[in-house]
Amino acid sequence: MNLESARQDMLDRQLAGRGLRDPAVLEAMRRVPREAFVPAALRASAYDDTALPIGEGQTLSQPWIVALMIEAAGIRPGDRVLEIGTGSGYAAAVAAALATRVDTVERRPALAARARATLERLGCGNVRVHVGDGTLGWPDGAPYDVILAAAGGPDVPAPWRAQLAQGGRLVMPVGMTRRRQRLVRLVRDGDEYDEQNLGQVRFVPLIGRHGWSDRDEAPARARCDAPPMSLPQCIARAAEPLPAPDAADFGAHFDRYAGRRLVLVGEATHGSAEFYRARAAITRRLIEAHGCRIVAIEGDWPDVATLDRYVRGKLPTAAAATPFTRFPTWMWRNADMADFLGWLRRYNRGRPEHEQAGLYGLDMYSLAASITAVLDYLERVDPAAAAVARERYGCLSPWQEDPADYGRAALDEAFRRCEQAVLAQLRNLLDKRIAYAAREGGASYLDAAQNARLVAAAERYYRAMYHGATESWNLRDTHMADTLQHVLEAHGADARATVWAHNSHVGDARATESGERDRLSLGQLCRERFGAGQVLIVGMGTHAGTVAAASRWGGSMEIKQVLPSRPDSYGRLMHDSALPRFALDLRDGAHPALRERLAPPRLERYIGVIYRPESELHSHYLDVSLPAQYDVLLWFDHTRAVTALPARESGEGADTFPSGL
Repeated sequence: MNLESARQDMLDRQLAGRGLRDPAVLEAMRRVPREAFVPAALRASAYDDTALPIGEGQTLSQPWIVALMIEAAGIRPGDRVLEIGTGSGYAAAVAAALATRVDTVERRPALAARARATLERLGCGNVRVHVGDGTLGWPDGAPYDVILAAAGGPDVPAPWRAQLAQGGRLVMPVGMTRRRQRLVRLVRDGDEYDEQNLGQVRFVPLIGRHGWSDRDEAPARARCDAPPMSLPQCIARAAEPLPAPDAADFGAHFDRYAGRRLVLVGEATHGSAEFYRARAAITRRLIEAHGCRIVAIEGDWPDVATLDRYVRGKLPTAAAATPFTRFPTWMWRNADMADFLGWLRRYNRGRPEHEQAGLYGLDMYSLAASITAVLDYLERVDPAAAAVARERYGCLSPWQEDPADYGRAALDEAFRRCEQAVLAQLRNLLDKRIAYAAREGGASYLDAAQNARLVAAAERYYRAMYHGATESWNLRDTHMADTLQHVLEAHGADARATVWAHNSHVGDARATESGERDRLSLGQLCRERFGAGQVLIVGMGTHAGTVAAASRWGGSMEIKQVLPSRPDSYGRLMHDSALPRFALDLRDGAHPALRERLAPPRLERYIGVIYRPESELHSHYLDVSLPAQYDVLLWFDHTRAVTALPARESGEGADTFPSGL
């Protein structure tokens, strides 16, 4: 891997792209080789937009956080800097490139020794590494112009305030719990300290005399029922054991929820077979017994449209490509999904179209395929309009194969014409809805209109990637909610849908620390738009097993071992209930005492298409309030990886997954 190129990409995308403007900080981040501060096995990930483990239970903060804190501190030549939490020494090296002297304090001797050796090897002669209780500061070097802390405490320690020079700047995470924090900037003015909130963050706890204890917080004790029981015992009493997902009566458990207009079914990973089988069983029951006709999945609209034609027994369109051949192929191209598609095709056979159940994609990564679909439709119904659309979409042509690069180019104001062009094309298509639908039918028009919406949304999304993760995430989940709403409207007021997506999308973001960072979610938007009484949110979880996942975006699929859930997580509570498989009703009024005990935030694990066990806490866990996030939790204590299918099936009669079709 070209680390120089990766470092420059970090500067452009993660720092400048998110609004960091201080040229001195950018130059310091460019000069300091982050790969020198991470374990050798993680060198290739040195410039990823994530925290990385460095041993001793500690991490190296993501580059954006390091740069944000140093820019907020306003380090200048001549400044004396105190850093609390040396860790690998990376932040100290960046600060040293700007300041005259840096004192850095680490409580773990082994980490301090490694950091000292690395800093000496790189020639950082103005850094002094000390071992001690960082909450006491380092009085021998006081006063300091800048104090930086790489650990979160309940408040700013009094010794730090005393050691800060007049006009000095202090930047640290502060939170009322060990895991929920906000980044604050204090400026000393006499005996006063002006405070600024820089947003939600997540750091390791600040341990010491003026911080947190090095012992875990004592677990809360309460009564679920008489006599007093432990929380896992309460869960075991309230839980409803379930048969295996393949059992005929698994789906019948969900009859009680069939009146909801929307049933959103999540998953804790994108690569565990039990989650796919459970969703298929629930969906089969809702289709067969309760009239559900819409299955919407976290997949791209054109790919899922190809599957929809397959399950309805229709021939593929001329422009149809083999679906789900882009990374991550295993997410939908797997044996369990193929089994469900086969069942749905058999169910639909012989039924009139209005009684058939269809598949619809909610996601927005198919820029090139969606442009092709719009043009193909217009060529059939309005060739003159197709010529206009081809010209309008022309500005996106250079980026159709790698649309992420469009975001970099779109930082130039001249590329606003792309946004205007794709919106004009969408408006034109919507204005002619009645005429076009009369020529080819409503289903074909819906497909074309949704592809046009997707192009417009994707253009905004790839632009937003360079302005911050929250903005691009919100655009994506809002697009999914909009798509679902359009599909429901197209099917009439009585239409019902089952939605398959990751827990991070179907769960209500307002109940998570992501929501505290202003992130939205599909589940939250559905509750807001349709009313909580019309929406059932089902989350899923697991303790351990195997999962199909990659180590990095675009990487090869691997079968990885899922680490046992952490002792301070909801997953460990479920595991300690000693039930292998169950449903837990979290709705208000179902189990009031248990719901109250489960409400205080704990860690929940999220594994997507990437799984990094070596940095699991910081890469895959978030603080959430489980009862506010889901209505029902399905628990599978041990899960297995999905069986991926090849991109193209070969052999006589092979039809385990649609391929073209």
